[in-house]
Amino acid sequence: MSPSSRPWSLSLVFILEVASQRINCPSRCSCQYLEVNCTGQQLQEFPVDIPLDTRQLILAANNVSYLPAVELSFLADLVYLDCRKNLLGNDLDFTFIGVAKLVYLDLSFNNLTQVTFSTFSHLLSLVVLKISDNPNLVAIEKDAFANNTWLRHLDVSRTGLTFLDTSTVRDLPSLRLLGLSDNLWHCNCSFLDFITWMMESDVHFPDADNITCYTPAGLHALRMPAAEAQLHFSCLTQLYKQDYVFLCLVGFCIFLAGTMAAWLAGVCAVIYEAHASKGDEEEEEEED
Repeated sequence: MSPSSRPWSLSLVFILEVASQRINCPSRCSCQYLEVNCTGQQLQEFPVDIPLDTRQLILAANNVSYLPAVELSFLADLVYLDCRKNLLGNDLDFTFIGVAKLVYLDLSFNNLTQVTFSTFSHLLSLVVLKISDNPNLVAIEKDAFANNTWLRHLDVSRTGLTFLDTSTVRDLPSLRLLGLSDNLWHCNCSFLDFITWMMESDVHFPDADNITCYTPAGLHALRMPAAEAQLHFSCLTQLYKQDYVFLCLVGFCIFLAGTMAAWLAGVCAVIYEAHASKGDEEEEEEED
């Protein structure tokens, strides 16, 4: 092939690639090089015929309620997945098992109810995870992000969460930004450890003014610094009913142990006195 014909050959290859991408582009979606965009197309299901080399998939603002793990696993090179504003909910465990290269995942504005260890455990390269604006999200397991050691940006704002175990986020070595605002935080003594971690952590909390207690009523709308001071005082100086029960049990056990010890000491003393008296009587008889 002559040098003058090479540019034409390269152009032909490029045209064929673009044509191939258009042929394989899902219905009602637009496709560019390594990108498929299906935003706002009122899709009811996960689109078919997505090119297997797709790196960026945008499904925002549709009515998709289910992500098929098998179809997703065909997109092994996927690094960016935007599923915000859909109807995803219920069980997402093992859904992302085949997209281990995923770096960015947006599941905000959906109907998620819980996050378990099996939900994101296979996303070892995940850097950004947005699960905010899921009002039915009420539980995140303690070790839910244990495998996501590269996670840098996590957003759980505006959900139904009332509690989050400190170790869930404290043990993420790369975490730099954590969204927690406008949740239903229950600021009791069990939550004090998390609030203390927030105050001492180097993690940035956007919209920090809206990270407030929802319950109990006495702490409602109180920001976390003020809530920490209140909880430090109440949790470290006040005793609850179970504490009094525990102290009563300890006192009773001590009293019972002391009584038993005194009774045993008395029994031993009586036995010793009886033995000593018997010995004296035997000596007197021998002398007689």
